[in-house]
Amino acid sequence: MIGFVIGVFAIAGMIKGTLGLGLPAVSMALLTIFMSPFQAATLLIVPSMVTNFWQLFAEGQVLKLVRRFWPLLLGIIAGSIWSIFPTLGQGEFQSEALLGAMLALYGVYGLFAKNMPNLAAHEKCLSPIIGYLGGALTVATGVVMIPVVPYLQTLHLKRDDLVQSLGLAFTTSTLCLAVFLHQNPVENIPMDYKMSLIALFPALVGMWLGTKICYRIPEQKFRKMFFCGLVIFGAYMVLHQFGLI
Repeated sequence: MIGFVIGVFAIAGMIKGTLGLGLPAVSMALLTIFMSPFQAATLLIVPSMVTNFWQLFAEGQVLKLVRRFWPLLLGIIAGSIWSIFPTLGQGEFQSEALLGAMLALYGVYGLFAKNMPNLAAHEKCLSPIIGYLGGALTVATGVVMIPVVPYLQTLHLKRDDLVQSLGLAFTTSTLCLAVFLHQNPVENIPMDYKMSLIALFPALVGMWLGTKICYRIPEQKFRKMFFCGLVIFGAYMVLHQFGLI
């Protein structure tokens, strides 16, 4: 099992280093093949937190982004506290099916979203709503993607600002997830901090390799492969949960 966990986080870290996102999505998708979403989420905390901090503080302007996106961050916190979805540990069937649907939906979005509309004019109204949905889905699935990632991309930020903004949202959601998991333990599924620490090293190595790979292969080709993989994994999880495969 340790070897499997190391391999999963090495792959997930490499994808995050290449694209700036994907570690929670890939690790949750692969880990839930052999364990419950709640247990997979506990392994995700340390590697996700450290790599998010790396992404967030790789450049400056952190305080500037916090001042701009504080409504989004407050929304994430509120959503993680008062989620409208079945949360991790309440019903593994719902959590896994919801996670699969999220992965597939995000994969389809990534494959077909080329010209994103500019929603910057509506940012003040949309940020708390998007943040709430993102926080609610984080404690339901273990990952924050829909609708936070597409929303930030519709603001047409500069590349470095977008990467840091994603890191800010990911860091906030991961902190909320860690608090939620600690306050809502599931019987017979302990918080495995030791294994989560073990997973950190391959995630960091993978992320470092990913930053090198992104300069050697066409990003669009790699991105297409990544999103296709999400669609396949997500569809498999949903179909498997409903006994169709």
